[in-house]
Amino acid sequence: MKSLLLVTAALSAFAAAPALAQEGPVGSIGINYGNTEVDFGGIGGDADSWAVDGVVAMPAFGDWTVTLAADASEYEDADDTMIAGTAHLTTLVGSDLRIGGFVGAADVADETALTGGFEVQKYLSKATLTGVVAYTTADDVDLDAWTVSGDAAFYVTEALRLNAGVSYLTIDDADVDGLTYGVGAEYEIARSPFSVTAGFAHTDLEDIDIDSWTIGLRYSFGGGLQARDRAGAGLGANNGVLGLLGSI
Repeated sequence: MKSLLLVTAALSAFAAAPALAQEGPVGSIGINYGNTEVDFGGIGGDADSWAVDGVVAMPAFGDWTVTLAADASEYEDADDTMIAGTAHLTTLVGSDLRIGGFVGAADVADETALTGGFEVQKYLSKATLTGVVAYTTADDVDLDAWTVSGDAAFYVTEALRLNAGVSYLTIDDADVDGLTYGVGAEYEIARSPFSVTAGFAHTDLEDIDIDSWTIGLRYSFGGGLQARDRAGAGLGANNGVLGLLGSI
C-alpha cells in the first residue's frame, strides 16, 4: 500500500502541473476499491484491490490536444503494483469528431508491455461514442496482441453518466481470443467537483473467466462529466490489453 500512496501523490502533482503551465487543462483524479474473481476450469480465487488514476487533456497546437493518462493498482497480499500510462495526440474534425493515436506502457510483476493504436470519439448531444484499435507487445512473455474496443456513454442528466463497452482480444501465434464487456456509472455530487463511480466487467479468455467490480471517488477539474469527454480527458491509460494484464 505504501507504493500505491506514493503513486497517488505523483498523480496529484502530474494533474496539477499543467494548470500552472497553461490555460484550460481538463481532467480528473480518482481512487477505486475493487474485487476481481478468476475462474480457471473450476479452480479459482478472488482478490481485493486499490487503484488510483489521473488524466489531463490540454491544448497542443491548432485543434490538436495532448492527453496524458496514468493509473496504478495494487492487489491485497501482493507485493507488486501495476503501473500503466499513455500519451494521446488527437484533433477535432469539425466540432463533434475527435481522431488520433496513442502510445503507452504498463509494468506488472517485473514485466513490461508496450502498446500503440488509433482512437476515435463521436460527440452527440447526450452521448459520447468511442472506438479504439490497439497493438500490444511484451517481449519477456512473448506476447503480441490486437484489441478492438468500443464504448458508449450516455448522459442521463448533467450529473449522471452511464456507459457500456465491449473489447475483443486476439493473441498472435497462440490461438487465444478473449472478449470483455462491462458497464459503469458516475454521479456528480451536488454540482461539486467530486463524483462517485461504480463499474462491473466480465472477461472470457479461453478457459479463464474474470469478473471484477469497482467503486470509487473522483475529483474533476476544468469541467464536469461531459466536458471531460469533449476535451479529450475521457481517454484512459488502459488501452489495448494493458488493463487485462493487471487482472490475470
